[in-house]
This record gives sequence, structure tokens and C-alpha cells, in this order.
Amino acid sequence: MGQIIFLRHGQAKNNTDRILAGRTEGVPLTDVGEQQAQHTAELLEHMNISAIYSSPIQRAKHTAEIVGKHNSLDVTIDDRLIELDMGKFTGMAYDEIFNDHGNVFMKFYQGDLEIAHNGVETFDEVKKRVLGIVEHVIEKHPDENVVLVTHMDPIKAMLSTVVDLSPANLFELIIANASLNLFRENKRKFSISGLNVMHPTRFDQGW
Repeated sequence: MGQIIFLRHGQAKNNTDRILAGRTEGVPLTDVGEQQAQHTAELLEHMNISAIYSSPIQRAKHTAEIVGKHNSLDVTIDDRLIELDMGKFTGMAYDEIFNDHGNVFMKFYQGDLEIAHNGVETFDEVKKRVLGIVEHVIEKHPDENVVLVTHMDPIKAMLSTVVDLSPANLFELIIANASLNLFRENKRKFSISGLNVMHPTRFDQGW
């Protein structure tokens, strides 16, 4: 019985600037984000991990490299872990999006047609590719603990395949930067064994 450990990237400049970066390149981790990734790398040292896969986006890849270096593991890039394609909303400020288009995040989880019409990847598409990489990992690393470094919504996509979450639940749920989200797998059945697991020094801080 192994565990699939989803790790959200550390705090990045788009998080502090409140910009919807999507797949935009050149958005680095902040100094805080690098420290968060290092703390998480230290947590993973005790989890007997055997492999690390990462989104190709810089903020995730850098997080994965910090974890890999600390745990003496190479990082494999897999496009199925990539951030959402945010279509016409890419690069826009959150306040601007909400003012002009309403709550696009809720619409995303509801499967509203406006999302696809604006070139945004649908939640069903995200779930399909996330389950694809999970199946790949299970087959390649049976009964091993594997880390998948990605972004908030791919992690929510995995959660929504294990528990029945409403669009409102998904919208309100925050996956913290550099947090571990653990799924135990047994004969292709999953259970959640940890959500937003992070270094103890972070529990009294804003996420």
C-alpha cells in the first residue's frame, strides 16, 4: 500500500500580487516560498519517498527541485501536473476578473459554459489528466510513496474524485502553499490520509 503525496508549490510572486498567472512562465517563488519548500523537504525526509514528479511551470519545478535536492531524488517533469490553462483570464488581477466576470472560480467548479467559451480548461479536463498521472504512478511505483508537485486546482481535482465536494466546497477550500495532501491507495481505491500537512511553525500564519 503506497501513498500519492500531492504537494502544492511554495508561495510565488503571483500569489502575493494576486494575479491569475495560469501557465505564464517567469513567475518565481518568493523568498518565503523557497523557505516553505525547504521546510516541506525536511518533512518528506521522514516519509520514505521514492520518486518526485512535477508540473513544468517554474514555481512548481523549483519547489520540486528543492525537495529533490534535500532527499537525493531526481525530478521527473510531467505535463499532466501543469497549472490550468486560464485562457483569456491569464495574467489578470483577481479583483479585475471578479469585477468584470463575477466569480469565475465558482463557475469553473460548476462547469459553467462561460469557462470553456473563454478558453479556460474545464474542471472535468483537469480531473482526467490528474487521474492519468496517478494511474501512471501507481503502475510504475507499486506500493511506494511518490510526490507529485503541482498547483491548487489539480489537487482539488484529486480530492473531488475521493470525496463528494460541492462547487461551493471546492471554491472555499484552500490548499496551502507548500502543503502536503496525502492519498493512500489500495487496489485502485483511495482514501485521504492528510490534508494541508505542513511544518508546525506555519499553523499560526496566513496561508
